[in-house]
Amino acid sequence: MYDNNYPNSYNQNDSTQNGSNGGIPQNAYGYQSDAYRNASYGQNAGQYQYGNTYLNNHEQKKEEKKKERKEGNGNSYLKKALVCVSLGLFFGICAGLGFYAVSATTGMLDQNTAQTKEVEAISQDAEKAGTTEENVVEGNAETSETAQAATEKTDIQQTKTTSAVVADVSDVVSAVMPAVVSISNTYTETMSYFGQAMTSEAVASGSGIIVGKNDSELLIVTNYHVVEGAEKLSVQFVEGSEAEASVKGTDADMDLAVIAVPLENILNSTLNEIAIATLGDSDSLTVGEPAIAIGNSLGYGQSVTTGVISALNREIELSGGSNGTFIQTDAAINPGNSGGALLNLKGEVIGINSNKIGGSVVEGMGYAIPISAAKPIIADLMMKETKTKVAEEERGFLGISGISVTEEVSSAYGMPEGVYVAQVYEGTAASQAGLKKGDIIVSFDGEEIDSMEELQKLLEYYAKGDTVEMKIMTLGSGGYHNKTISITLGNKVEQ
Repeated sequence: MYDNNYPNSYNQNDSTQNGSNGGIPQNAYGYQSDAYRNASYGQNAGQYQYGNTYLNNHEQKKEEKKKERKEGNGNSYLKKALVCVSLGLFFGICAGLGFYAVSATTGMLDQNTAQTKEVEAISQDAEKAGTTEENVVEGNAETSETAQAATEKTDIQQTKTTSAVVADVSDVVSAVMPAVVSISNTYTETMSYFGQAMTSEAVASGSGIIVGKNDSELLIVTNYHVVEGAEKLSVQFVEGSEAEASVKGTDADMDLAVIAVPLENILNSTLNEIAIATLGDSDSLTVGEPAIAIGNSLGYGQSVTTGVISALNREIELSGGSNGTFIQTDAAINPGNSGGALLNLKGEVIGINSNKIGGSVVEGMGYAIPISAAKPIIADLMMKETKTKVAEEERGFLGISGISVTEEVSSAYGMPEGVYVAQVYEGTAASQAGLKKGDIIVSFDGEEIDSMEELQKLLEYYAKGDTVEMKIMTLGSGGYHNKTISITLGNKVEQ
C-alpha cells in the first residue's frame, strides 16, 4: 500500500530532473502531471495519454511501409512473368533448332520435302487431266511398315488410310454443257372445284440430253413425265436460242422419251455451239466414285451439282405400281433436273436424272435411270416416226364415251386408274376391236392414260388408218384382268 507522500516526492524528483535537463517543459513527454499527482495509481492509470504528434507520425510511417511493400510485390510479379516468358521463348527456339538438326541429320527432312513435292505434282496432273476418277496419295512406305510392325497382330483386317485429291470438274462441265438442253412443256391443267372441272394453261420445266442427229432432226432424250400431255414443247440450247420440238417416241414404264427438233429450225450458230453427249457404262460404276449432275434446276437454267454414287441397283416402286432399278446419288436433283445428265469424271453420261422417282421426302437422295439399261430403249425410240399433230379433218377417231378414273375414284371403288368406257358406239374402231362398256383403258400406243382429256390429246397425233395397241383392264371373275388389243382408228367425219 502506497502512502500520500509518494506522489509528492515523485514530482520533486521529476522537477529536479526537468530542471537539470535545461528546463524542458513537462508536457513534451506527453504526461498530464496534474491528473497523475492528484489521483490514486489504480484510478488514474486509464487517464494516461500520449501526445498527438507521436501518434500521427507513427501511423504515417506504417502506411508508407505498406505502400512500399505493395509496390515492391507488384514489380516483383511483373519481373517474374517477364522472366518466365523469356525462358519459354528461349527453350522453344532451342527445341525447334534441335528437331531441325535431327531431321536434317537423319534424312527425314528430305523425305518430307519429297512427299510434299509428290503431292503437289499429283494435284497438278489431276487438274490438267480433268478425267481422273480417283487420286490417292500414298504415305511414306517405311513409316507404314514400322507402324504395322508395332501394331498387335490380329485376324481382323485393318482398313488402309488413303486421301483423295478432289479434281476440278470445270473442264468436264464445259465439255458436256453444250449437250444438255432445257425443255418447256406447255399443257392444259385440269382442276376440280366442288365437282366442276376447271382448265388453265400451265408450263412445266425439265431437261434433256442431245443423243443423236439424223438427216433432218436433232434427237434429244428426256423423261416421259417431262413431255407428258404436252400441247407445245420448246427447247432452249446452251447459248440461249430456242426451237420448237415434237415427240418422237415414249416409254412410260421406263419414264423415257425422245423428242426431235427439225434442223431447219436451228440456227447455224447454234449448231456450231451444241454437242452430242457420249453415253457411258453404268454397269461398271462403283459406290463412292464422284458424280456430276447437270440440268435445268427449278426452271432457272442450266446448273451443276456434284456428289458421289451413293448406291447401285436401288429398287424403287413407281407411281404406276411397277418397279424399277436406279442409281442413287447425293448430287442434288431438284424439280427441273428431270431428263438431265448424270456424269462421271470422264464426261460420260452414266444416268438420266429423274426427280419424280425420289421426290422431295428425303434430302440427299437423288435417283437416275442407269444408262446401260436405257440405251436399247433410246435406240428404239430414235427410230420411231416423229409425232406431229394431224389436221382435225384427218384425225383418227376411237368411238367411245369415257370417264376419267382418278386416284381418288380408284381408291374409293377399287378400280384401276385410266379411262372408264361408259359407251361404245356401233360401227366405230372401238366396236370392231372388241372394246366394251366397263373396260378401263390404261395405255395407248405405249403411253399411260390417266384421264379422258389425256387420251383425246394423244389422238391429235394419229390419223385415220393408223393402227395402235391399247392396254385395257377388263372386269371378269375375281376382279380386273390385263388385256392388250390392236385397234385401227377410223375418221370422225365418216362416223
